[in-house]
Parts: sequence; C-alpha cells; structure tokens
Amino acid sequence: MSATVAPAPADETSTDAPTPRRRRVAAWVAIGLALLVIGGIGGAVSAANQWAERGALDPASTGPGGTRALAEILRDHGVEVDIARDRTAAAAALAQGSATLVLPDTPALSDDAVAALADAAADVVLIEPRSRTLGLLLPGSAPAGFGPDASVAPGCDVADAVRSGPVSPGGLYSGGPLADGCYPAGEGFGLLVQPTDAGRVSAVDGRALFTNERLADDGNAALAVNLMGRHPLVVWYMPGLEDTDLADTDPSLGELTPPWVSPVIVLLLVAGVAAAIWRGRRFGPLVTERLPVTVRASETTEGRARLYARAGDPLYAADRLRIGALRRLSSLLGLGANAAAPEIADAAAARLGADRRAVRGILIDDIPAGDAELVALSTRLRDLEDAVRAAVRPERSPR
Repeated sequence: MSATVAPAPADETSTDAPTPRRRRVAAWVAIGLALLVIGGIGGAVSAANQWAERGALDPASTGPGGTRALAEILRDHGVEVDIARDRTAAAAALAQGSATLVLPDTPALSDDAVAALADAAADVVLIEPRSRTLGLLLPGSAPAGFGPDASVAPGCDVADAVRSGPVSPGGLYSGGPLADGCYPAGEGFGLLVQPTDAGRVSAVDGRALFTNERLADDGNAALAVNLMGRHPLVVWYMPGLEDTDLADTDPSLGELTPPWVSPVIVLLLVAGVAAAIWRGRRFGPLVTERLPVTVRASETTEGRARLYARAGDPLYAADRLRIGALRRLSSLLGLGANAAAPEIADAAAARLGADRRAVRGILIDDIPAGDAELVALSTRLRDLEDAVRAAVRPERSPR
C-alpha cells in the first residue's frame, strides 16, 4: 500500500519569500531609478526656467554681472539689440545696415576675424578691452591700470562724455596718437574714442560701468546709451569657446586612442557596478566564537614554573612571585595600582605591627641563591599575604 505525501507548507513559504540578496539588489535598482528620475526632473526644470547662468556682460543675463538692464534701456530708446553668439550671426546682422558692434574680449578669434567684424560695423564699442584689441583697433593704445574708486569728471571735448557727466571709470587706458581720452586718472583715461572712416571706435571698462549692479551709478547709463545708441541697431557679440577660426594642430586624446577604447571602458565600468551589486555584503551582528581549547590557570602556572626552573634563574622567578604578591597586597591595603614597593611593604608592616626590615626583606631585599631558598621565599610571601588578609578582613566570630 502506498501513500502520497504532500509538500510541506514551510517549503512553499521559503521558496516564495524574497531572499536577502534579492532585497539588496531591488534596493540598489530602486536607488538608481530614483537618481535617474531626480536628474531628469532637475534637467527639465533647469532647461524650462533657463537656470544656466550666462557669462558676464551678457545682455540676456539678469545677474549682477549681466547687462540685461542696459539692453532694455537701449530698446526703450528705439534701438534694436541683436545678440549674436557666433561670428556668422554677427556678420549677418552687421550686413543689414548701419550698426554699432559691442565687442567683449574675443580670445578665440584671430586678428583677421576681429578686424573683419569691426570693419563691417559703423561704430565699435570695446567693453572689455585687452592689449590685443586695443593695439588692433586703437593703434598705440594700451591698458594703464585702474582708476580710483571715486567719480571722475569727463575732462575732454567728446560730446557723449560731457553729456553723461562724471563716472567711476574702473580700468584705465593710455591713448594712441589719434585717440581722444576722457575721464583722466593717474596715467590713463577711462574712455578712449578714435574716429574711423565709417564712424568711431570706443574703449571703456564695461564691467565697472555697464553691468546690472553698476548701471544706475553716476552717469553710467547715460554714457552707455550715448556710446551705443548712435545707430538704430546694436549687434552685441557674445562669442563662445567653440566659435573660433584658430586652427588646432595638436591632436586630442580621443584622436590618439583607438576607437575601441571608449566602448571597452564603458563595458568595464558596467561590469564593475554589476559585480559590486552581486558580491556586495553587509556587516551583520557580531558572532561569538567558542575557543577550541580551554587551558586551566594551574596548567599555565606549572608550565611557566618549569620554564623558570629550566632557565636556572631563581632571582627572576622570585621577582615574578613578588610582583604578584605586591599587587595583591596593594589591593588589600587600599593603596592603588601605582603604589611603590617600599610603600606597600611599610604599609603591610604597619598593619601587622611587624618589623619593617623583615617585611621588606620578604617583599624586596632577600635574594634567593637556589631553588630551596626560592621555595622558602614563596612560602613566606604566602604567609605574609594570609596575615595581611586576616588583619584587613578578620573573620566574624561565631555567635
């Protein structure tokens, strides 16, 4: 007769229940998905609200270093402001007619490219003059330090500066033979103006005068409008690092490496992350481990005694015995762990009313010359300990 045995419910429960490894993997997957979702939301919000801060002197930036306020003032005066972020767009805007080119520092452009942009404009306003652009567009001019932190009168016959009034110029520049200098301070001028065949070229420190946080000071706004608002169109060129005509002859690291290197690096990173998740371990609670062998104290004592006897050095063995006796006597007499040997010997003698020399001889001075004297010293040490213990902790008398 045969019987059919049904599987135990406990087995089904153990099969269906998630293992700790599965829970850990699921937790890491959830964390990764959460990071991806948060990053995507942050990127979308940043793109939607244009959180990316633009550079200094940017007419689209409302930050302290931007020039959005100046661009709006120019538009209120009927001047169109066209923001060009690459050389092609700037050239196309300048080709539409008479325009003013607002030019910051352009380290990514060659001298020929800067000169071509300047030639296409009627007026050029350098708002971030450097030695290269000054020498290129205002021959003979150069930086000359910084002016005082105070308002300076125009001190020139340039009508735009006279109408604007005093300003705190910031950077100073030494003028060339054809340039008129305004706002004199030290060995330079805060404004240089030089006429050209099509119009004029001006150089002024825009960071100190035309930014959003400085535009309302003194005559800064008036000076900016007078310099830039002479034509119906202002082409404000804000070049990026990728907008360049300079040839880069040095090969990059990506060009020097074989094409299979990048995919292999990505594959190794993915494999490393997968291995970390697969082999990851958490530290659990402490686990007590039972020692395989338990050695009794008497066996340890006998083993050390045999070693001392084999060494034939009774003085060393006596020192070991005395150290133990002194430690126990110090505890019995309440002297503490740092008490010196003479102090313990004197305290024991005083407690017993015994001769101090005799007690010191037992605990310190007597030197055993052989095994027999070592045994005798051991006996006297034990008797001294028993006597002190009896004196300190006398047994209660029976009722």
